[in-house]
Formats: sequence, C-alpha cells, structure tokens
Amino acid sequence: MNKPVTPAKPFVLEEATIDALHAAIRAGEITVLSLVERYLARVRAYNGTSNLLVTENGAPVPPAPGAMRGGAPLAFPTETVKADDVLPDLDRYVGPPIEFGRMEPTASDPSVQQQFGMTVGKANAGQVNALATLNIRGERSVTCRGDYDLHPAKGPLPKGAPPVCEFFRHQPDALERAAELDALYGRNPDLEKMPMYGVVFSFKDPFDTKDMRSTGGGDAAYDIDFPARDHALVHQLREKGAIIFAKAVNTEYNGRPDDPLARRKPDKVLPTTLGYQRSTWGGNPSNPYDTTRAASLGSSSGSGVSVSTNMVMASLGEETRASCRGPANHNAVALILPHKALLGFDGGAIGADIHVDRSGILARTIGDCAKILDALKDTVEGFYDARDPFTTVPRSSVLESYAAHARASGASGALKGMRLGILRESMIVRPGHKTDEPITAAAAKEMKEMLGERLGATLVESSDPLWTPDAACEPMTVDHRTALARLIPVFMPDILYRLDGNGEPLFKEFAAAIAPTEFEPGKVFGSGTMRPMDYMLAMSEGRIAPPTNLDLATVQQQAAQTAFRFHINQYLSRRADDWKAKGFTETLADFSALNARSKFWGDDQRVSFLDWDDVADLRSPLGHRQATADRLMLRELLRRADMMVIYENKLDALVRLHTPFPPGKIGGAGQGFSNNLTWESLSGPNAGLTEVLIPAGFVTTVYDPVYKLSEDGKRYLHVPSDRPTTLPEPGLPFSLVFRAEPGKEDVLLRVASAYEAASKRRVPPPAFPPL
Repeated sequence: MNKPVTPAKPFVLEEATIDALHAAIRAGEITVLSLVERYLARVRAYNGTSNLLVTENGAPVPPAPGAMRGGAPLAFPTETVKADDVLPDLDRYVGPPIEFGRMEPTASDPSVQQQFGMTVGKANAGQVNALATLNIRGERSVTCRGDYDLHPAKGPLPKGAPPVCEFFRHQPDALERAAELDALYGRNPDLEKMPMYGVVFSFKDPFDTKDMRSTGGGDAAYDIDFPARDHALVHQLREKGAIIFAKAVNTEYNGRPDDPLARRKPDKVLPTTLGYQRSTWGGNPSNPYDTTRAASLGSSSGSGVSVSTNMVMASLGEETRASCRGPANHNAVALILPHKALLGFDGGAIGADIHVDRSGILARTIGDCAKILDALKDTVEGFYDARDPFTTVPRSSVLESYAAHARASGASGALKGMRLGILRESMIVRPGHKTDEPITAAAAKEMKEMLGERLGATLVESSDPLWTPDAACEPMTVDHRTALARLIPVFMPDILYRLDGNGEPLFKEFAAAIAPTEFEPGKVFGSGTMRPMDYMLAMSEGRIAPPTNLDLATVQQQAAQTAFRFHINQYLSRRADDWKAKGFTETLADFSALNARSKFWGDDQRVSFLDWDDVADLRSPLGHRQATADRLMLRELLRRADMMVIYENKLDALVRLHTPFPPGKIGGAGQGFSNNLTWESLSGPNAGLTEVLIPAGFVTTVYDPVYKLSEDGKRYLHVPSDRPTTLPEPGLPFSLVFRAEPGKEDVLLRVASAYEAASKRRVPPPAFPPL
C-alpha cells in the first residue's frame, strides 16, 4: 500500500515531472481537481489566437465570433497586415490571384468563424494557440455543444438536442473526472495500477477520444464529431489514471499529404505555407520563443507547444515524416519515437501514410516520456492493437521497462566506454545558405564538448563532401555511403535508375557507365558499355566508386503514395460502423462525403482533396514505381544500412542534428525543404527506427530567407539572406536526435538520459511564466 509522503520541495506546476506530481498528491499538497484547474487557468491565459490576417489593403476586419475555449469564445484580432508589407514588389506581381487573409464561418459550426487564407505571426502575442478543443462540458463537441452537453444531474436535455447527446453527456469532462479520482483515491492512489494518475495530457487531434471532438484537425461537418470509442493508446492512458484534457492543434490530416494526381489547380494561391502548422477548425499555432515564427516544422505542433508552455504535462503526437521531431525540436521538449511496430497509431486515428505513421510521446523530460511508454503497454496484449497491423512486433524486442533505463547520471565520464556515431550528413552548411550556420556550429560544439569531453563517449563521425573532419573524432570505417553502395544491389537496385525533376538520370555516373537499355516504352537509359549487373557488382564489392551523390538524402525519394485515400475511407467507415453498432447514424462515411462537408483554410487543400477522391488504385499513378513497394523496400534498406554502420564501427548508438533550420517566419519565405538536409532527416521515420530527441541548446542569431519576385512577375521565389536577426535570450531551440535499432532502447535511453542530465538544456519560454 502506498503511504503519504513528504515531497522534497513544494509542488510547482510549471516544469513539474510525474514523480513530483505524485509526491505532491500523496503529501496532500495538491488534488487532481486543483491540478486540472491550474492547467485550465494557464490555457485561459495563454491559448488565444496568435496570428494576424494578411489583407490586400491592411484595413481592420470586424470582430468575429469564435469557438468556445476554456469557458470563453475565442477572440480574433481585428487588426490586419497589408500584403505589400510581406510581399515585395506586389504592384508588379502578375501571377495567379493571391489568397489573402479573411474571416469566414466554419463548416462545422457556421455560427463561429476562423481565419482563412494568408496570415503572419503576431510579435509578442502572449498567446500560442496550442490547444483546439478542451475537455470542458459544453465546448468539447460541436454536435453536443452548450446545453446539449448538460450534466445528467441537471435534468433533461433541451428540445432539439441530437439523440447521441444523451449518450455523450454521461462522459465526465476533465474537471469531473479529476473530482472522481480525488473522491475514489484521495492521497493514496495505487500508482502500480495507475502509473499515470492525475497526469494531464493533450493529444494530436487525429487520435480518437470518445469525450472530445476528433476530426484530424479538419473543418468537417460530421453528424457526430466525436468517435464511439477511444484510440487504443488513449484508452490505455485513461485506464491508467490520466486526465484526457485537450486536443492539440495540428496540421490537418497530418501534414496535408501530397496530391498524387495534381489534376486540378487552385483558384487562388498562397506564396508559402511556411509556419502554417494549421488546422482549418483550430487555427494556426505560434512558437512560444518567438510568436512571429512557426510552432514547428512538423504537424504535431500543438502537442509540442502545449508541453513547452506548461499547459499540459505531456502529449501524444504522430509522425509521418518529421511531425513529432519538429515540434520537440522547435519547442525544447523531450521526445520518444518508438519504432514503427512497437507503438500503434493507425487503429482509431486519421493517418497520412499508413506505412510510415507512428506515435510519439512528448514531455519535458525523457524520464517522463519513458514512464508514459511503459504505461501504454496493455497488461494482456502488450503493445499489440488488432486494428493496426503494424503492431505485430516480435515480443522478444519489447523491454520489460523503459523507464528503468532513462535514469542515467549526468556525471563526468558517465558514457565512458560507449561509442557514438555522429551523422555529419545532418550538419552540412549549403554553400550560400547562412541559414544553416548558427545551429550547425552550435550542435557541433555541443556534441564535442558534452558527449565527448564531459560524458566521455568516443565520437565516431561519418564523412560528407561539405564537412571538414574533426580531428577529435574517430572517422567511420564504413559510413552510410559505403553501406548503401553495398546494399542497394541486393535490396533496392531500382534506386540507381531514378530520374530527377527534369527527367534526367539522378545518378549520372551510373547512367554514363551502363549500356543503353529500354527504360520505358520509347525511352532509353544509359550511354556507356557496362552491363548494369556488372556495374552493381563492382560497386557493391568496392571495385568502383559509387555515384558521388549516392547518399542518405538521395535514396529517400519515394513514389507518390495513394494509401491516404484507402486509409481515410477505412477510418471513416469504421467510425460509422462503431456508431451504427450503438444505434446512431453517421453519414460522413467516405471521402466524397468528407469533401462535400468540409472547408479548407487554403484553396490548394480544397482542390487537392477533390483529386484525392478520384484516386482509384492503391498502386502508384507513376506506373513503374510502386509506392507501397518503395516504402517497404526502403525501410529494409535503411535498417540494414544503419545496422551495417553500427556493426562495422562497433557503435552503441547514432546521434544527429535534427535540423539546422530555425523555425521560419509565419507567412514568410521557406528555408529550402527539398534540399538534402531535409531528405536525410527522413531516414528515421522511413526506416521506422526508435529515436529520442533531447533539447541541445539555443541560438540567438538567425538568417531568415526572404521573398523575391521572379523576373516574369508570376511567382515569389524563396531566396537565402545573409542579413542576421538577433533574438533575445534564450533564443530559438534545437535538439539532438539519438537512434538505435529495435530492442536496444535500453542503450538509447541510457545515452539520452545521461546527456539530458549533464546538459540541462531545457529552458521554458520566458514569455509564458507562472501565473
């Protein structure tokens, strides 16, 4: 039996850990209800709109009614920014019409409005717009809003309430659930059975929550905007005592998946979507360290911001490409991304790419992330979810406890004897791009001084043509370039035949060496004399050099996937079937209905979703390259390459910089997302390997790209700038990523927790202090 204890120091909500919370509850310092009330007070203070509309003339707009948030309607700024203050030479622009900012009624609830079109971040906004829906009675659903969510003890529902609201109103909200826990357990909860007792969570909106609106961030007019049952991971947390508090703002549908058909053209265009980690229903969040900037490069933005600003204790996010790592990196919070097969996502959630989507755990310490991972394990089924086929993981690869390995000391020499492989491919500075310099330099210094000199690990670095080797690091005998050259002929030879955006061979040395062969009907590939098989054998055996651009970046490119169309229909039909089994009707049950009953903040998304409804085949529209095969073969290739590098260099783990880009200006020019730095960073999600992010520091100097009107005046170019911007302390955060193979999470957590304990780089955003 747990006995009341006296905490080491009084409980402070901001930056509190799970252990500190439980100690305070058992000492009688705080109740679960008072905890939830304090988090709700922070939401009321800091969770407002943080963007301004960009309008053609800069004139103010009338006040607009917003959705209820934390007991009050959302307030939108009436001031706007004139478009030519953002876009240079706008008077000479002759391209497609620009989609300027405006207020419009939402499809979900025409009585409330939201920002549509172009926006910019408001300086020193004091708000971040992290949470879209609070689990507060009367505002947690549009279907059952206001008095349609009347507590059962307060009498019958008003006339006209949808029948499902009688079912829904028996779900306690976050405050009522907190009071229930206090009444049941008081100061003495059983923390072995309920290890998440009282822990306040937000969730990326695609996770189904039976007591809150769940639409993937989209503005879609469902008959019933909450699902009939929880996502498997939400259910586990609820059973383990967690408070299901809020749905976080996210890029709707997990990052606005690429349109594989691209048949339709939007009526109006946006110069950029940078910073729009945006939901048509929930709006656009801002970065808490500089509210003019994007919350993240990654769609689980609200999850990262809500944890960083202490509006919640922890959050579950989802990552297709960088959607958890970006929010952790740009908001200075810790992250565990379990490997693809360990922790389910696609059972009870709206996904973007079922072959890559995976769940991530965001908290302010890696120890709390690990505790949550342990709690997500079902006592009978383990991590298996029958609705998610990817969770068929070998049980032997699952550790008994993850939290037990996230307690390493940060003492000097704590990692002595361990060998860490640094992936320098993540740290190159593109010629002419000062954008990359500040974070790259800071990360190199951090790795060398903290991981090497302080913690005592042996650092082993890969090579890159744009990286000057560090004499303090041991060079890799086999890096990913060598590993790929050996493995591609066996696992994915088609890679060498890929074409670039202009239809020319991507690997020109290969094309120049091999004899001409029919590539497609009427097309010839190759201009040399070698048989392709002989070339690949010689490359694999090291007898000839591989193409100079064969690296982690260039192999990541994949055929357009069509599984999003399959998965959305699967999700919607399952959701409708769940309601039918309970005697209720949901008619929004397929992609056509979703389109007919949705609005989108940008016209490009509207036409893209119309194209998506036309997708009829799971095979790639490119014919000779199949998206599913691409993803599955690439996963195998990348996992083997990682393992070869680890084995050949006798490494314990790999470490890399998440990205050299700071969060970009909302509404501003992009930093060049198609370059090799971005592609290389995708090796973790494409391989589905376990990754851990730890805050690694801040930079106070950034070089933001700028807009430039093209010579013909038809489009805005995004060009690098050498003009520095100096930011107040602490600046903008960046993170290190630690990676290991499945089953070696114990080593990974030991390394990451030792680094976290030694470096202490997490700094809460100063503009969002204790109340």
